[in-house]
Amino acid sequence: MLVLVLIDPELARSYGFALSALATAGILILAPRWRDRLSRRMPRGLAEPLAVSAAAHVACAPVLAMLGAGVSLVAIPANLLAAPAVGPATLIGVSAAVVAPMSLPVARLIVIPAGVAVGWITGVARFCAQVPYAVIGWPNGLAGVALLFAAVIAGVIVLRRPLPRRIAAAALAGIALTVIGMRIFAPSWPPRGWLFVTCDVGQGDGLALFAGRGQAVVVDTGPDPRLMDGCLRDLGIDTVPLLFLTHPHADHIDGLPGVLRGRAVGTIVISPDSDGEERRLLPGRTPRTAGVGDVWSIGPLTLAVLGPLSTVRVTARDSGTTVNNASIVMLARWPDLSVLLCGDVEIEAQHELVAAGVPQAQVLKIPHHGSAHQDPAFLAAVHARIAIASVGADNDYGHPAPSTIAELAHLGERVYRTDRDGDVAVIHSRGGLAVVTHRP
Repeated sequence: MLVLVLIDPELARSYGFALSALATAGILILAPRWRDRLSRRMPRGLAEPLAVSAAAHVACAPVLAMLGAGVSLVAIPANLLAAPAVGPATLIGVSAAVVAPMSLPVARLIVIPAGVAVGWITGVARFCAQVPYAVIGWPNGLAGVALLFAAVIAGVIVLRRPLPRRIAAAALAGIALTVIGMRIFAPSWPPRGWLFVTCDVGQGDGLALFAGRGQAVVVDTGPDPRLMDGCLRDLGIDTVPLLFLTHPHADHIDGLPGVLRGRAVGTIVISPDSDGEERRLLPGRTPRTAGVGDVWSIGPLTLAVLGPLSTVRVTARDSGTTVNNASIVMLARWPDLSVLLCGDVEIEAQHELVAAGVPQAQVLKIPHHGSAHQDPAFLAAVHARIAIASVGADNDYGHPAPSTIAELAHLGERVYRTDRDGDVAVIHSRGGLAVVTHRP
């Protein structure tokens, strides 16, 4: 480790290198003692890999907690399943690398079994990552590390005495039964028949519109790539034929790398009033500009562009209201559902839409996260039954505004908000429209 850091000092700042060093230290320092203790109660052939996996996981846990990766409950069994393939993958891969400069065709043959071994490792990783409740949410930063150390110390104290050990085992069994019960009786996710999902991406917008099996049109991407990627992954989306970025504000576009991660993404559409701020997140891609009257049809979904009606080129230096009013406004339709998507349009743009004849829709994505800058005539003209605010918990803007919520309630609309409800899905069932909420 010291030699590598001397050769490449940048490794000292690499979390991947730190995790490798800690895992190695755990295996060298902790694993032998744990192996000897476990060998008293199980065959040595099982005790050794179990001790190695547990030692590596425990040594890495503080850094993982600091990075906000949570505390994994499946890391040790996942490592045990993956371990038999690590040696063959490494040895065969190195052999192929040595042979390749001399004979590439031979190296291609040699590397085939290495690919099978690597495929097993990645398959184990993907499978275990999808296990329900595989990761316990944990505070990140130094506070998370301190809390983890305190929990480990408390656990060691409890496990050393018979009575506390029995109490802890009973408590864990009760928690496990409760979690299993919640899993069995909770609505499945994604709900069958979902058409429109407002992802819980914090203070921002990230919307998924069903366009066929494994496909969704995405409208805005929120501020955090991880949250947007997680929402689409939970929905089983691997293809995004259309991606709309309604206006160039960070809470609508900075999550774009999360949509692009591991997915086939087709046409990307931006506001005609944008100065192209979105292009910084689109290396090598040329977005298309939306135009009023544009219509897209993908599978059961039809999208019609209604705005922006004013043509004003906006830049990052313009006021928030000016940029918000440059938002793309669209009506999304399926055979059994219509949704009005409003970006962050404020009162001025809403006036224009009312004057032009805003269409009615069953669902309203409340403009600008439910801010107080709403035109009551616009909200009334939509005649929505369901209104959804995409909003972050404890945000500094006071969204959604009590006045906006009160106005929507007065209009008889059911209001859902992602800060309280999590992901919000609108589905069509035999009984008509329904809403299913989900907290990841």
